[in-house]
Order: sequence, then structure tokens, then C-alpha cells
Amino acid sequence: MGQSRKRKGKNGKFRYTAYYDDIRGNRVSAGTYATEKEADKAWQKAEVKVSEGRGGNPARGRQAFRRYVEEEWFPNHVIEVSTREGYHYAIHSRILPHFGKMKLNEILPPDVREWIKLLGKAGMKPRNIAFHKTVLSAIFTTAFNDEAIGLHPCRGVRTPTVPKKMLEIITPEQFDDFHAALPDEVSRMLVEVAIESGMRWGELAELRPKDINLRTRILTISRTVVEVNTRFHPDGKRFLIKDYPKDKEPRRFKLSAQIITKLTAYIQARGLDSDDLLFQYDKPVEPARHDTGPTPANLGLTSPNAAGRQYRHGTPSGYNAGRCKCDHCRRAIADYRAQRRAAGHDSPRTPRSYDTDGHIPRRWFRDRILRPALETAKLDIDIVMKAFRHAHASWLLAGGADLQVVKERLGHGSIKTTEGYLHTLPDADDTALDAFSRIRRRAA
Repeated sequence: MGQSRKRKGKNGKFRYTAYYDDIRGNRVSAGTYATEKEADKAWQKAEVKVSEGRGGNPARGRQAFRRYVEEEWFPNHVIEVSTREGYHYAIHSRILPHFGKMKLNEILPPDVREWIKLLGKAGMKPRNIAFHKTVLSAIFTTAFNDEAIGLHPCRGVRTPTVPKKMLEIITPEQFDDFHAALPDEVSRMLVEVAIESGMRWGELAELRPKDINLRTRILTISRTVVEVNTRFHPDGKRFLIKDYPKDKEPRRFKLSAQIITKLTAYIQARGLDSDDLLFQYDKPVEPARHDTGPTPANLGLTSPNAAGRQYRHGTPSGYNAGRCKCDHCRRAIADYRAQRRAAGHDSPRTPRSYDTDGHIPRRWFRDRILRPALETAKLDIDIVMKAFRHAHASWLLAGGADLQVVKERLGHGSIKTTEGYLHTLPDADDTALDAFSRIRRRAA
């Protein structure tokens, strides 16, 4: 049972502190009041909350925001490993520097609005501002539910509007040109499976022969792999295999006969066992350089540097003094450094390599495979791995596939997400234009 204790203040006047037992049985203060009657009401009110399971400790709200996040919230918050990595960087780069020294219960909506405005002034894009506010809101939601604070400072606070990007879908003709420009059998097969299945990158990178029933043509997606900083991996590794895809449940769907035929030949030719990765990372052999390009005398001059001086493209001076990062200048400085190392003038640098257990690093595949192929194909569309998933959905719907079937194949959580792929091909409006032309010709 609670009680009120009489105490003498610094000014010599007597005041009364209310005490009650919290939900864990610890005796805590409910505040100090001028009269015993007010103190009695305070501890009685606190005890009612405890009996209802809502009894929080007001002292928790007076702790520093940094302490609450670093010692209480972040270590105990249950989130995916990849999400934890993103939250960590957001918290330590943008959130704690601004709110860290403030008390938890002193942060109000105006403080959050000021912070959002500062992020915008610093040049942060609306999408990133919205993400950082989501992280901050998650912190305060936990604090509010635990009754450490009585007001959620993020509620009612708006962020800049995030413009919705228009989907630019690869046409079948563009895909054929791009596919032909890929450098090897593994990348061509990976990209073709991506367009035929609509799988996410992590699902593709973790795909194994045992996931494909070559007789029934049924593909089962029950795992995914994420690439994280080693400090966030439970075992200090780079790749983390999760026994569930993004939608948290396995899914099964049928592949076409032609891709099954190609996969069968691919698996047999490479001698893959059922548990092997279907697409494995092989350290590439760097091709020898041949000086067949234009000479520096034919490349012109760099843009003026801070001192107003210009240098020839394709020279070390163009890179160092001219601050030019074009392909010609980058190649010139690389050749120059290689010659110095070969002559023993500089300490050789250990060649860079990707830390991988056989899974294909996403960045390596983007920079070394996709981008060079896109340049070779000379397409006027930006192609990333997600583009094949978009194209798969759009082609299915354009070909008359049922909306619900497409939703299940892609593992979408909402049918509205799948509806976003309707009428996304460049010729999707042809039927509407034809109908308009018929009516207009009739009037003429």
C-alpha cells in the first residue's frame, strides 16, 4: 500500500512525497506535493494504474534520450539484422546528435518538426527524411507504450512529400538486347531466371537446385540471403541466410518449360549438387589492358580547376591537378601507379576482394556485370536487378494473367502493390488511343 511522507524543504517549509509500489514491486515516488491530501491522491491514482497493468515509472522519462536508446531500446528491440544495420546508421548519424542530450519526456512535437526542417536544409531527400522519422517514431512508440513518456512527439508531425517514381518497364526487345550483352553463362542464366520468376535478389542469390522440381517445374522459395556489415552478423560473417523470404512465408509457383530445359542443362554442365548455390561468385580474371584508345593529344583539355588551369585528358596531371575523373584520366593514373609498383617505387597494395562464402555480392554484380552490359547494349533505360521483377509482373498482367495469381507469385502483401504494374508497358495505352481515333474519325 502506498503512503505519503512528510519532508522538510530547503526553504524550511514542509512538503509531502507520495510513494507507491510499481508493477515490479519496487517502491517509487509519484511526486512531491504541498499538502498531504494531494500526495495521497497521487499515490492512490498511481496504484490504480498499477492494478490495471499501466503503472509506469515517471522517473524513466527524465533519463537522457541517448541513454534510453543505447542502453535500453536498441539492444532489446527485435528487428531484422539488415533493418538493425540501417537503424544503427540513422540513429548515430542523425538522431542522437540532435536529441541525445535531451531528456526523454522533454522532447515535444515542435522539437521533431525543427529536426525535420534541419534535415531538409542539410540536403537530405524526402524519402530519407521519412525513413529517419520512422526510426525516431519507433523509439518513441516503445517509450510511450512502456509509459516512460505521456506524449508521443512524432504523432501529427509531417515530413516532406515523397514523390512517387514512375515505373519504367523493360520491353521484351530491350531485354533481349541486354541479355545478349551479358559476359558469361552464369550472369545470363541468373538474369533469365530473374525475368522468368520475378524473384527478389536475395531469393535469387540463395537459390539452390533442391528448390526446383525439374519434373513438375515447381519452384519453392523458402529462404533468402542478406548482405550485412560483419558487426551485425551473429557469427561475424558477411552473408546471413534467413529461413523465410521477405513476406515471411514460403511460396511456390510454376516455371516455363523453356527455362526448366535451360536450368537442367546448366545444372548438369556445372555438376551442381542439390545443396550447391545455383549462382556462385567466381573471382573474375581481370583482362589485360591494351593501349588501343585515343592518345592524350586527341582528347582535349580538362575543365578549369580552382586555380583556372587546364590539363590534357588521359594524363596523370589531368587526374591529380585537373581533378578530372573521366575514364581516360582514371586509366592514366592507374597505369602510372601500376608502373611505379612494378618498378619497386611504391609498396604494392593488397588487391581488393569481396568477402563472400560463395554468394554473389550484390554490388559486385551491379558494377561489374549489369552496368557494363547496359553500356554495351546501348539502351536508354536504367537496369537494376529490381527491374526484372517489375518486368515480370508487368509482362504477366499485360498478357492477361489473373491479378491474384501474379500477387501470389511475387509474394506481395497487398493486391494494391500488384495493381501498380497494370498498364506500365510503353504500348499499354494503344487500345485507348485506337478507341479515341475511331470516334474522332466518325465525327469527321
